[in-house]
Amino acid sequence: MVFAGMNYLAVLIAAIAAFVIGAIYYGVLGKPWMKAARIDPAAAQMSPVLFAISFVSELVMATMVAGVVGHLGPGEVTLVNGVVSAFFLWLGFVATTLIVNHRYQGFGWDLSLIDGGHWLLVLLAMGAIIGAMGV
Repeated sequence: MVFAGMNYLAVLIAAIAAFVIGAIYYGVLGKPWMKAARIDPAAAQMSPVLFAISFVSELVMATMVAGVVGHLGPGEVTLVNGVVSAFFLWLGFVATTLIVNHRYQGFGWDLSLIDGGHWLLVLLAMGAIIGAMGV
């Protein structure tokens, strides 16, 4: 399903995959993450609004990954190029932003590693899906 040069089905599947990855990742690392983020587990509240914001943000992210991968040109949109492009996006923008924000906010490296690992997995999955399905 390609509209206006972008495969919106690939974008949707990539966003869903990102959401699932986040649920599993933080399901496993929830306690260490809460400790690193200085969140009291007893006071933590998950709301449908938080999940909606997460999914919409991942949809925007997947759309941008598709846009970047699409700029590689015809015949260059592959699984490998999608993953490599996603890694560069993570390293150049996500990891650096997390590191700077967490340092200024006074958080430890443990939070940066946990959050950075999540976003690395998310972006690699998005790049793989979009690269494999085409933009």
